Amino acid sequence: MNKMSKPFLTDIKTLRQRARQHIEQGAVTPGYNADRETVVRLLNEALATEIVCVLRYKRHYFMAEGINAQSVADEFLEHANEEQLHADQIAERIVQLGGEPNLSPEGILTRSHAEYVEGDSLLDMIKEDLVAERIAIDSYREIVTYLGNDDPTTRRLMEEILAKEEEHADDLVSLLGQLGANGGS
Repeated sequence: MNKMSKPFLTDIKTLRQRARQHIEQGAVTPGYNADRETVVRLLNEALATEIVCVLRYKRHYFMAEGINAQSVADEFLEHANEEQLHADQIAERIVQLGGEPNLSPEGILTRSHAEYVEGDSLLDMIKEDLVAERIAIDSYREIVTYLGNDDPTTRRLMEEILAKEEEHADDLVSLLGQLGANGGS
């Protein structure tokens, strides 16, 4: 079969009929190919990861001290706010898929891929945040790969978040370089 003889879209009548079936499922149509239960579980793990990152960045923001503290604290706050946005986006997608976002504090560290490490100095805080970003980058990359073409909307969301996590990692590496040049105070 050549590409010209393959229809691009399902005929309109069929699309309309399918859209009327199971309307209570909202955005999840019969064309959704992913294992919804697994996707919701993965998204809840990503949600926990983002929440742990928000909490860690917020602590680092408030605890930053030293000669370089203000600029680093500003970066921590910016990252905390962006991680909160990611958490909100993930929670919204979970609901779109007919799931429930698990926002319970109980077990959040078990669900999270990242750890909550406080760090004793500004340098330690940056390093712990960088480790957490690297964990998120690898786990989100795996989620994107798992989703493939079975759930392009969730894949695209996770790709956007992945790109932001990579940007955070770059920011933190730059901060490490700046602090290294200044003695890490």
